[in-house]
Amino acid sequence: MTPWLIIVGIGEDGYAGLGKAARRALLDAVEVIGAPRQLELLPPCVRANRRAWPSPFSLEPVLRRRGQSTCVLASGDPMLFGVGASLARQLPSSEMRVLPAPSSASLAAARLGWALQDCTLLSLVARPLAALNAHLRHGAKLLVLSNDGTSPAAVAALLRERGFGASRISVLEHLGGEAERRIDGLAADWVQAETAALNLLALDCVAGEGARRLPLTTGLADGCYRHDGQLTKRDVRAVTLARLAPMPGELLWDVGAGCGSIGIEWMRAHPTCRTLAIEANDGRQQHIAFNRDALGVPALQLVCGAAPEALRGLERPDAIFIGGGVTVPGVVEHCWEQLKPGGRLVANAVTLQSEATLVSWRERIGGELTRIAIAQAQPLGGFDAWRAALPITLLEVWKPC
Repeated sequence: MTPWLIIVGIGEDGYAGLGKAARRALLDAVEVIGAPRQLELLPPCVRANRRAWPSPFSLEPVLRRRGQSTCVLASGDPMLFGVGASLARQLPSSEMRVLPAPSSASLAAARLGWALQDCTLLSLVARPLAALNAHLRHGAKLLVLSNDGTSPAAVAALLRERGFGASRISVLEHLGGEAERRIDGLAADWVQAETAALNLLALDCVAGEGARRLPLTTGLADGCYRHDGQLTKRDVRAVTLARLAPMPGELLWDVGAGCGSIGIEWMRAHPTCRTLAIEANDGRQQHIAFNRDALGVPALQLVCGAAPEALRGLERPDAIFIGGGVTVPGVVEHCWEQLKPGGRLVANAVTLQSEATLVSWRERIGGELTRIAIAQAQPLGGFDAWRAALPITLLEVWKPC
């Protein structure tokens, strides 16, 4: 079918910077929808009806015109954190034609002399600042779409707090336009309280002596978490996550989440992984909220309540971890029922009673039981001796498709 919707990427250089196809689309358009700033870039020769996006933002003005000739303006590349990507989730590609302009990331890399494939692109537009914590590593090059003119100062403060004060910051304002400007400095010395609202941040990350260096692997050090003792310890956590086997885009239920360590490291495995952390204890809920921000996954969703009641009505998961509550009637039953076909359930037990429950469930639904025994060398007088932690019984079972 002929596309009824044309999405035009437009830069700070406005109509003059558009290609022939984009100009023709705008000249032929009946309705053009965009941000007021973008609409003002159009010359009088574009005679289409101009409509600004509603506030709060909604795609409804475009979707209600489905089948009617419509043109949408987007900043730079519409498919890079742009409205084009949002519309593509609502409409088949056969109904759209996308005409991109160079993205702000491409322009920034060109100005800085950075290889774009070596950079990590992030967005703070309507997103928590804490999401940066997952990407702070020595030598990392980050291109960050700012939410507004206060974002550079907020990012600089975060870098200082995390021990990355030696990192170089470049603020690139109005890329590609007449008002383009670049501000350079170190996070440790940053004093600019506010910049132009339209800006991109380039961060060349340098870790100081006090920086916490978080690995990409699972099994973060126990000291990375704030907790009250309800923590799946490092080595057991690494084994547990290996059995849960996170894949991009999958949803985990972390039942009896404690301080949230399993759900947090599930989400750190890939940016699109999601977690619902179910926890009844008020103090532990606070630990989860702190830990998810400190470790860079503020999108982790906390479900306050006790299983199985708190599980009712939740989105069905691809994987489930039961870290506490396996002996509570109805918990395992409900989890197994709601687990998607092809999903996996992993449950850990410490007590004899919870272990007996896992043995019973293995007889009913199959799976694999594993005993995990960890011992660490600790001082004993003037010598060292092995101190064994309580053994963990782990049940892993995959639900048939």
